[in-house]
Amino acid sequence: MRARTALPTALAAALLTLTGCGEGSGSDEPTGASPSNASPSDASPVPRQPATSDAGGGADGGAPVPRALRFTATTVDGKPFDATTLAGRPTVLWFWAPWCPKCKAQAAATAKVAADHAGEANVVGVAGLDKNEAMKDFVADTKTGGFPQLSDENGEVWKRFEVTEQSRYVILDKEGKTVYEGVLPSGEGLAEKVAGLTG
Repeated sequence: MRARTALPTALAAALLTLTGCGEGSGSDEPTGASPSNASPSDASPVPRQPATSDAGGGADGGAPVPRALRFTATTVDGKPFDATTLAGRPTVLWFWAPWCPKCKAQAAATAKVAADHAGEANVVGVAGLDKNEAMKDFVADTKTGGFPQLSDENGEVWKRFEVTEQSRYVILDKEGKTVYEGVLPSGEGLAEKVAGLTG
């Protein structure tokens, strides 16, 4: 008899412990981690949390936050970045590495799209495969500091979006669904893809 009463008590305690996880973080999952049973393109919305960073872009405070945008990171300048601020607008994630010539060739076109669509679409660089100092140098050299550049030295955001090589774009529509994933040499075609989502 004692085992029967102990089991419900243990389950109740475990559930209480789980419901306390992540309070105040603005996210229902660990930083940069993707839940094992859902992909970033799963657009099931959750209520939007207040923005806690100056991440640029950002939609109206009532926009639902798709699963793909429920992560936090740090910019190459060491500032906190909350991806929930991107909800409600199309978003371009540009995955690059500092030593990559293809990435360098994409920089000008990507920066132009960010400038041309400011306020109607988000553009975010996600640097990986090197150290932060090299990432900062790349941003300065390519003049791509006009939009957020994330330092993903540990590859957490890359893994979240299943990116396995540099020089990739992942484009999300305003609901957070992936509508394009690929290379776009020299950024060719990026402007048209973004215009199709904002027009």
